[in-house]
Amino acid sequence: MAVVTMKNLLESGVHFGHQVKRWDPRMKKYIFAERNGIHIIDLQKTIQSIKDAYDAVRKTVAAGKTVLFVGTKKQAQQAVQKEAERCGMYYVNNRWLGGMLTNFVTIKKSLLRLKKLEKMEVDGTFENLTKKEIASLGKERIKLQKNLGGIKEMKELPGILFIIDTRKEAIAVAEAQRQNIPIIAVVDTNCNPEGINFPIPGNDDAIRAITLFTQIIANAVIEADNEVGLKIIETLGDEDEDMEGLLTDASMKEEDREIDIEKYTTEEAYRAAKADEEVPFEDDDDTDTQIKVDVDKVYNDE
Repeated sequence: MAVVTMKNLLESGVHFGHQVKRWDPRMKKYIFAERNGIHIIDLQKTIQSIKDAYDAVRKTVAAGKTVLFVGTKKQAQQAVQKEAERCGMYYVNNRWLGGMLTNFVTIKKSLLRLKKLEKMEVDGTFENLTKKEIASLGKERIKLQKNLGGIKEMKELPGILFIIDTRKEAIAVAEAQRQNIPIIAVVDTNCNPEGINFPIPGNDDAIRAITLFTQIIANAVIEADNEVGLKIIETLGDEDEDMEGLLTDASMKEEDREIDIEKYTTEEAYRAAKADEEVPFEDDDDTDTQIKVDVDKVYNDE
């Protein structure tokens, strides 16, 4: 059972967008406010978007289709691989090769080549080759494994895509749209949510935020698999009870509503959310001030 609360989102820095000058106007409806040059994402809409995406993944997996996790930026690579493997789905975390969806027939040939090289390595074929040939085949296998290892067992096109950062994965988005494959994507304030079936407004740069999103999608896959396995003894009422209160404002615990929101909206919190080793923090001119948010307006009970 996957449960996310407002506190989970705040601790992961999901509410921090980019600097105002880097925004995409099409994200306006998902932005609550601007404070000191930083856009603050409306977490009420984020929670509802997560619920919609969660339901979509469950329905897709329950129908016997697969989920493809896509995240090639450095902050997302480890989380995408770990969570995809945990739920038994496919992933692309190094590089999106053009044609992975629109020219899947050719990609299948590369997958067969990868499997053949792996078989040659263990069945003794390499013993009859020269060192130069072995080195050449070894380099080829490593390259294929790096780019295609996550989809090695994928027999057909996935039923749905989960993408981190639509700007970075623009080719994947375009191919999925051309193939009419539904897309779930984390969209930051500098992204275009149009054309995304299930956009999730949130921070797509922080490792903690990315990890939280991928865990939620992986949990949806696992829950759907469990439902399929227990379908004989489950009733529709049980499934409704499982989903009751999931990812909604009404389901939040009282202590989550009373948390100190202000400590999550300071400049220091923003730095912690956005900064990591691979992507240096882009400083604002006004670094000593705090980002204040009208908490009552954002988190009021509707």
